[in-house]
Amino acid sequence: MNRIEKDTLGEIEVEASRLWGAQTERSRRNFQIGGKMPLEVIRAMAELKKACAIVSGEAGRLALEKQKAITAACDKIISGELDDHFPLVVFQTGSGTQTNMNINEVVAHVAKAEHGADVHPNDDVNLSQSSNDTFPTAMHIAAYEAIHTRLIPEIKALETEFAQKVAEYQTLVKIGRTHLQDATPLTLGQEISGWQAMLTRALKQLETSAEELLPLAIGGTAVGTGINAPQEFGEQVASQLEKQTGHPFCSDPNKFFALTSHSPLNFVHGALKSLAADLMKIANDIRFLASGPRSGIGELEIPANEPGSSIMPGKVNPTQCEAVTMVAAQVMGNDVTIQIAASQGNFELNVYKPVLIANFLQSVQLLSEGLHSFRIHCVSGLKANEAVIEEKVARSLMLVTALNPHIGYEKAAKIAKLAHQNGWTLKEAALETGYLTETEFDQYIDPLKMTGLGL
Repeated sequence: MNRIEKDTLGEIEVEASRLWGAQTERSRRNFQIGGKMPLEVIRAMAELKKACAIVSGEAGRLALEKQKAITAACDKIISGELDDHFPLVVFQTGSGTQTNMNINEVVAHVAKAEHGADVHPNDDVNLSQSSNDTFPTAMHIAAYEAIHTRLIPEIKALETEFAQKVAEYQTLVKIGRTHLQDATPLTLGQEISGWQAMLTRALKQLETSAEELLPLAIGGTAVGTGINAPQEFGEQVASQLEKQTGHPFCSDPNKFFALTSHSPLNFVHGALKSLAADLMKIANDIRFLASGPRSGIGELEIPANEPGSSIMPGKVNPTQCEAVTMVAAQVMGNDVTIQIAASQGNFELNVYKPVLIANFLQSVQLLSEGLHSFRIHCVSGLKANEAVIEEKVARSLMLVTALNPHIGYEKAAKIAKLAHQNGWTLKEAALETGYLTETEFDQYIDPLKMTGLGL
């Protein structure tokens, strides 16, 4: 069963159970490309419409009855009750106008049907606004909210997990590796502390860069001049949004910038890409150190979460590491899309907004979920294979580095080469050369001292 809706292009049929209007229906029919607009954007738009209605109502520009009805409708959207009534896709008009109108129409419909208020989608819900300033404002709200409620807690949780591993293995000496070759010793705790520090730095970079999202475009309306909006509207709405969300939003001082440039989102996504690169490194380190168990490095043991092969019984694969590295690859790909989209501001507007925010939010989602899964299914159950680690330390030729201050680089190199050629231990080679006594060798070659912890 359908009903008739009207817009400036004429009449169009809409399924009777749907809360949207004519403009949403036209977009739904004309753009059937890819997935739907992220719900984070929908809810951010509802927060914005609510704030705009409150500001306009308090200023006497919107009747109190309409203000209350719009606010109540927005609250239903924010709570998720009306998710099914936002059918539009990401790949639509590049300004996000159709999603703005989807929100306006649903709010107006609910305000009238449930509260009896004669609310118009353009004249009331969109009062003092344009898609050109509401959509970029919603982009910033959604991005900032997603970072702080989803991603940052997961970064902190994995950072804490690594800190516990650092303490547990602080004095377990192992062989370091540079250029994929044996190097001087360090402790497993020291190695893991590098991973922990990556997350600490990534967290700081993300928190600092995310401040760029706090200035909002609202108040700029069509081209940044603020036509049809009161001069103080942007500041008042930003203040109201801070009350609603708890985030310190403010009005961007240059609305011409805010409408046509998305360098803030591009900049913040750079921090997400940097986090992805660090996670790629951490996951690769873990899966290589856990390789084997008998024909690889085998210094770490990873949890056996599921069978690793359909043909090889008993095989355990580093599946969580693989998932995280795929997440990292996707985030890096998203960054390319975002860079291209952010570069396409023409004159007073950028018309790549939907694809930009969709990719940004996907990166936040993937990193949040990837960090969570990696932590609980891999890192928390990560264990050192101490027997393998001790064996590799005992066999290492790079312990010879500790002899440099005592006998010089060239003599130390000769000992290492002699040991390698003959399959001897360093001690055997050192005694053969006559450069050292057994007592001197035992005194100089102390792996724990070589880590800087045994001094």
